[in-house]
Amino acid sequence: MGEYCATPEADSALAAAAALTFPSQSPAAAAARPRYGSCDRRFVKQVFDNLHGSISLDPLALQFVDTEEFQRLRDLKQLGLTYLVYPGAVHTRFEHSLGVYSLAGKAMNNLKTYQGEELGIDCIDMQTVKLAGLLHDIGHGPFSHLFEHEFLPRVDPGSTWSHENMSALLLDSIVDKHAIDIEDDYLKMVKEMIIASSKSATMKSAKDKHFLYDIVANGRNGIDVDKFDYIDRDCRACGLGSNFQYWRLMEGMRVMGDEICYPAKDYLSIHKLFSTRADLHRTVYTHAKVKAVELMLVDALIEANDYLGISWHANDPEDFWKLDDTIIKSIETAPNNELKKAKEIIQRIRRRELYKFCNQYSVPKDKLEHFKNITSQDIVCSQKSSGVLLKEEDVVVSNVKIDLTRGKDNPLESIKFFKDFGCDEKFPITDDRVSHLLPAYNEDRIVRVYAKKPELVEAVSEAFENLQLRMYGEKTQVHDTPKKKRMRSL
Repeated sequence: MGEYCATPEADSALAAAAALTFPSQSPAAAAARPRYGSCDRRFVKQVFDNLHGSISLDPLALQFVDTEEFQRLRDLKQLGLTYLVYPGAVHTRFEHSLGVYSLAGKAMNNLKTYQGEELGIDCIDMQTVKLAGLLHDIGHGPFSHLFEHEFLPRVDPGSTWSHENMSALLLDSIVDKHAIDIEDDYLKMVKEMIIASSKSATMKSAKDKHFLYDIVANGRNGIDVDKFDYIDRDCRACGLGSNFQYWRLMEGMRVMGDEICYPAKDYLSIHKLFSTRADLHRTVYTHAKVKAVELMLVDALIEANDYLGISWHANDPEDFWKLDDTIIKSIETAPNNELKKAKEIIQRIRRRELYKFCNQYSVPKDKLEHFKNITSQDIVCSQKSSGVLLKEEDVVVSNVKIDLTRGKDNPLESIKFFKDFGCDEKFPITDDRVSHLLPAYNEDRIVRVYAKKPELVEAVSEAFENLQLRMYGEKTQVHDTPKKKRMRSL
């Protein structure tokens, strides 16, 4: 392993995490632990969540929670570096995973209460879906999506790595390493439920009850308890209001033809789920300053990659779980003659000397279909005349995609509705039957450009404007870059 695993800070973090784990069972109690799917209250532990209240962790869930691999989630912030812009966004993947576990249980309880006999829902189904909710994010890397979507594609172009697949690999490793008693068939189903929404999703093991695979990670239409939790949790942490009511959808869901359907009257509530998610992407996840920090950290991680071996362990679950957000400390505490450039970038982040956001534009509607990502080379090649000659390494471009989970398509078109609970017919609904105020387009493409040094803002801004004129015949940005920002210098 790289040297980041042996820092004093990492050791103290592990010690603190160990002190916060749930008490392990005695050998006698472990021997009496109930079988898969059953829930003996003698072995249940309660944990209080500030979003969902008291969460009851069943015996098998506790075995996973008490592993060092799961406790690692305490050192993975849910929103990566967003807390540098939204100070309250310091919640972690640990509490999110517990929240999804809780909501998965509530969703299953609702279905079992109203359709349990009809659908044949049993305690094994309940346990499997809840475990998938608990473990769906154990494969996330440092700084969550930044590792997967920004860092790895830079060091390994064409990489198909995903946190869902790593979660499945890590789950196998945890079961073997900690001798967790779970049958292979049940373990396989848990893994399939975790990757159900990813491109690598495989055939489902269950010959029936396919609706079970749509509760935690819904690849069919995007409505799942993972979104229910992170939307509510992220809005609260960032101080943003949210009037999306996930409990309304959970109470109204009904399985028809092995598919989860919803009351027609909840069409706008479902649209609010997707639009709230899109708003979070625009105002929080891809905030211009948040992206500036992320772009800088990616540059630092790339500089440190060879020394720390960060990407080398991305496909090895035995090593991967030791990677977390404390990797920044590992870079800063590296020997003085190592990682000089990476340390400088991190110090700039701490001093708030970020890459300078110059401007942005939204790709015109009629150009969306054939849009190709803008590169630093495109910006540099658009420079006409300036006192400064730009180089590709001086410019950073962020191509942001914001949609309703289905690109240009409306995800509500893949959802089936029913009239009321006395009706057995399911049907799709087109948005023009509901409201003419709903958006005609379901996707935004935003191009942002940054200068790595303040004195380059004017030259980069001019080149960016020239690019827009060349591509669209006009400036598509909302306004020119302010003069005070153009003239800023070190």
